[in-house]
Amino acid sequence: MTRACAVGVVAFAQAAAPSCSHPAPPSPHTVTPSATVPSTPREDAPYLPREELVAPVSALMNDAIAVPRLPGAVVRIGHAGTIAFSGAFGARKLDGEPGLDGSPSPAEPMTEDTIFDIASLTKCLATAVAVLQLYEQGRVEIDEPVQTYLPEFNETNDPRRAQVTLRMLLTHTSGIGGDLSHQGPWGLTEADKAGGVQRALTTPLEFGPGEIFHYSDIGFIILGTLVETMTGQPLDTYVQDNIFAPLGMTDTRYLPAAKACGPHQIRGTAIAWDASASPDGECPAGNWSTDLLARIAPTAHDEDTPGINPDYDQLLRGAVQDPTARRMGGVAGSAGVFSTAGDIGRYAQALLDRLAGRPSPFPLRRSTLELMTTPQQPGHDGTQVAAANAAAQQANATTPNLIDPLLAANYPAISGQDLRGFGWDIDTPHSRPRGLIFPIGSFGHTGFTGVTLWIDPGSDTYVIVLANVIHQRGGPPIAGLSGDVATVTGRALHLYGN
Repeated sequence: MTRACAVGVVAFAQAAAPSCSHPAPPSPHTVTPSATVPSTPREDAPYLPREELVAPVSALMNDAIAVPRLPGAVVRIGHAGTIAFSGAFGARKLDGEPGLDGSPSPAEPMTEDTIFDIASLTKCLATAVAVLQLYEQGRVEIDEPVQTYLPEFNETNDPRRAQVTLRMLLTHTSGIGGDLSHQGPWGLTEADKAGGVQRALTTPLEFGPGEIFHYSDIGFIILGTLVETMTGQPLDTYVQDNIFAPLGMTDTRYLPAAKACGPHQIRGTAIAWDASASPDGECPAGNWSTDLLARIAPTAHDEDTPGINPDYDQLLRGAVQDPTARRMGGVAGSAGVFSTAGDIGRYAQALLDRLAGRPSPFPLRRSTLELMTTPQQPGHDGTQVAAANAAAQQANATTPNLIDPLLAANYPAISGQDLRGFGWDIDTPHSRPRGLIFPIGSFGHTGFTGVTLWIDPGSDTYVIVLANVIHQRGGPPIAGLSGDVATVTGRALHLYGN
């Protein structure tokens, strides 16, 4: 494969503002104001590319594409209130894979405005924020049992289920299993949201409530149901109006097939372009245009249930890859949001600004964000982060990672001590995107399709890597490569004395 070059990072403008600066809060475009959260136009974060990032980040990405570990990616790095790096690498769609018309077509180059299926980043960017907005409004309590708000969760009065709280769902410690898509052939020939919700609410516990960290999509499907129940709105509508619009994230939304307008067809629960279909005219408010499909990075071929699924073996493009979210119609608390590196950068910058006490449109209070981004799993205490950092420093010094020297020795730093915020990963086996330089106490998340976000308030930095790794059959997880990018970022910017 031909080596790719970074797009959009071609010249050194000037040194970025120092980390003590107070940049203007970021925003891209004018958006329709929310009915409940005011949204005003604002200037985007300044673009001040750092020349010292270009070579190390580009080398990592180009080498990974050449192996090949992934078809392509978009990387955006923010530091000190500026966009310090933004580049597109490789291909959005591989050569010979179906184009929009379904026929094999040439490769499509990756572009910085490519829209990605961000998979489980949905949990922290959308669902967890929505739940915490309800908490700020006094409509839910974090340590209240789930059954208080969703009685269907425990219709049999099981004493163990009665112990499961919102805190446990938000930190993946509820004891609920991981995924619904293995529970038989439901939602394949047509979307079945009600069936998915019912299955989620009645899924048996696999572990005792609050006992261990066990990553659970089902828990966040339940949280999405909570948001819909408490607000009386579909989840996609609520987060669009109350999270994405206030942040100016105009390229970010759920893409339910039922709300598509423009030429298309629906195969089972997946959407596909159909040039022969009659145009729908102007899109009604709340719907989305299939014109977006050309900018969306395809993910994998649909491998869900051959013989029943009408979309089996078709390339997914504009339909969420997660089988459960797709069976539910494309909208779930666990997955379903599509976004760009630019929009996620706006989210990350607004979050950093709010935490630092700078002007910010982030739709949560600073005190709530502090809860969200610090350890909140049952049994957490104020000593855990310091102990984890000490253990990490010792292990990295005495038994460094020889397989990938750009990663830390252990994730988590202390075996058995998994640290989770509300929706955010802090120190667990999923924390490789933190790399080697950012301290434990920074936070982020991964997504199965090949997307990661890591945010470090201590250095006023974020690192976004968006890829469609699974578009390439057998593509490895992105987390390690994202951690490598985080490490070279920390070194190039001389963070924490490196």
